[in-house]
Amino acid sequence: MGEDGYIAIAEAGELQANEMKAFEQDGKRLLLVYADGDYFVVDEMCSHEDYSLALGCIKGRRIKCSLHGSYFDLDTGEPDEEPADQPICSYGVKVAEGKVWFNPASRRGTAPS
Repeated sequence: MGEDGYIAIAEAGELQANEMKAFEQDGKRLLLVYADGDYFVVDEMCSHEDYSLALGCIKGRRIKCSLHGSYFDLDTGEPDEEPADQPICSYGVKVAEGKVWFNPASRRGTAPS
């Protein structure tokens, strides 16, 4: 972990456009997503039915849950299509020194209860 709280999770360039990679940090299941020229880290599980978003697809800066079709904004975690009405968490991400880093303490959104 860097002094600023960021943790290296992948090599820059490891993912192609609209690809994602599941990983775990401190027991939390997360997704690294490369979409629209940027990296994002979000919760892996949909807030609606606790279903893996890794089974969905990326459209622009949104991720789709393949179970019921909800979309979530990758920047904010906010749902923008029903049936989901609760956000997923998104996290701060940076690219430096040829690696993709995320900060688990920079969580945005609210984890589903």
